[in-house]
Amino acid sequence: MLLVAALGMWREFTPPQLPPASLAFHLAVRLLAAAALWWRRTHPVASSLVITFLTLLTPNYASVVSAYSVAAHATRYRWLFPLHALAWAIGAGTWVLPDCLVGPGLIVIAGLLGLHLGDRRRLTRSIAERECALRVEQARADERTRLAAEMHDVVTHRLNLMVLHAGALRMAAKDDGVRTAAEQLRTAGCQALAELRDLVGVLRSGRAPRIPDVLPDRLSRLVADSAATGLEVTLTEHGDDGTISPAVRRTMYRVVQESLTNVHKHAPGAHTEITIHCGPSSVRAVIRNTRPSVLPGLALPGSGSGLLGLRGRVEVVGGTLTAGPTDDGGFEVDAVLPAFVPT
Repeated sequence: MLLVAALGMWREFTPPQLPPASLAFHLAVRLLAAAALWWRRTHPVASSLVITFLTLLTPNYASVVSAYSVAAHATRYRWLFPLHALAWAIGAGTWVLPDCLVGPGLIVIAGLLGLHLGDRRRLTRSIAERECALRVEQARADERTRLAAEMHDVVTHRLNLMVLHAGALRMAAKDDGVRTAAEQLRTAGCQALAELRDLVGVLRSGRAPRIPDVLPDRLSRLVADSAATGLEVTLTEHGDDGTISPAVRRTMYRVVQESLTNVHKHAPGAHTEITIHCGPSSVRAVIRNTRPSVLPGLALPGSGSGLLGLRGRVEVVGGTLTAGPTDDGGFEVDAVLPAFVPT
């Protein structure tokens, strides 16, 4: 096909009575143009420019194929196809060909056809990609809805029962300590229900709510809530936390929260020390607990995913987190965060 495109219409577009050298020149140029068509799909612009130059030397029908290819497959330089028509007209005038309008007309028709088919191909591809993206998004929405339903039907039901039982225990208990513990359990359950409702709402809507800034007193309240459950915990803060960005403050809060949760689960009765160092360029949070003072059987099993998720959260803001046992049988979490992270 390429040879036919290059050598076609030989009698019409090769001047008669040419010497053998000129005939060889015509043949060589058209063969080169045919060879350049090999790259008309992979490198349409380069192939088009080469064939345009060869068409200036002698008109050939490879420029018709090249005009279609550059219009159909090139994106930014698709309007190069008129150069083929101009080159044909110049080449035909140089060789004093009898008809210099047929070739440019065919080139223009081929170029316009390439523009139309190229646009149609790109539109079809765009629609297919959009449809695929919509299917993926719909699958995600269905999965979020399923998770929200499971959490609402199962977890929320269990939490409601826990809150109701805690309230009943507070009303029926005669011992002040039991009533206080029951009230703390009921309050914690109510907070968990509120957070769970927010999470279910996020899963159903697919839009995350605006995350409020974590104020300094929230960290103190977090420590106070843990102390109210019987955990021996102390909080020591150094430096000025006024320059800490909201994203870093939230991450630091989650580090302390997860660490205290792990102490409650795995080291009941241990003493915990929380130290926060706020510097001009970095923030460091160290949470260290001693060996558990109660029977190991009271400790709850864990999957280890909490620290992995916490490490990922710290790394998102450009910080580092190390965690591991201490020499005295306790555990230590050390997180270093940049003081400012743009949000």
